[in-house]
Amino acid sequence: MAAQAELEHPRKAFGWAVRDPSGFFSPFNFSRREAGEKDVAFKVLYCGICHSDLHNAKNEWGTSTYPLVPGHEVTGVVTEVGSKVEKFKVGDKVGVGCLVDSCRSCQNCSDNLENYCPQYTLTYGAKYKDGSITYGGYSDSMVADEHFVVRIPDGLPLDAAAPLLCAGITVYSPLRYFARDKPGLHVGVVGLGGLGHMAVILQTLKKLLVYYEL
Repeated sequence: MAAQAELEHPRKAFGWAVRDPSGFFSPFNFSRREAGEKDVAFKVLYCGICHSDLHNAKNEWGTSTYPLVPGHEVTGVVTEVGSKVEKFKVGDKVGVGCLVDSCRSCQNCSDNLENYCPQYTLTYGAKYKDGSITYGGYSDSMVADEHFVVRIPDGLPLDAAAPLLCAGITVYSPLRYFARDKPGLHVGVVGLGGLGHMAVILQTLKKLLVYYEL
């Protein structure tokens, strides 16, 4: 699709963007908003590669707009917090997953199911309410509302934590829902790709019996 018109913000950022369906990445200078009163700004140190990033880079779903900075398994260290941020401070290890905003007033949002909100905002390739473009984690910094920022435990390396923010929660959520407090339950996993291998690891840790098919 046609190139996105960018709303200029004062916070300069650098990333790697695709500019057409070739999927070729090149350096990209852009801007992010300054940290608002509920925002957390952080230095990006790691970002996982999800296959959906590749689909979007090549516009294989027909919804991509360019330039596009993918990446939604993002981890780093907090550099600034807004005046009303309550959960984070400078120096904290944090991460951002697939979403950076939602209406936060519908029933889905009230049930902590923001991914079903009709007005959710994806971490990249979407638009904030002010019309500015969302750029993902293939960059040197991010700014996000604290509601969509998660704390990374000190004992968990940031590089290992990054894939948990998409692949990890994608398989953990149904496993937790269906297999919680059911030791010995048999779990089937089809395929050992990015999601499948994560499911096997998580279930091995939970000591459930896992069957898998390549």
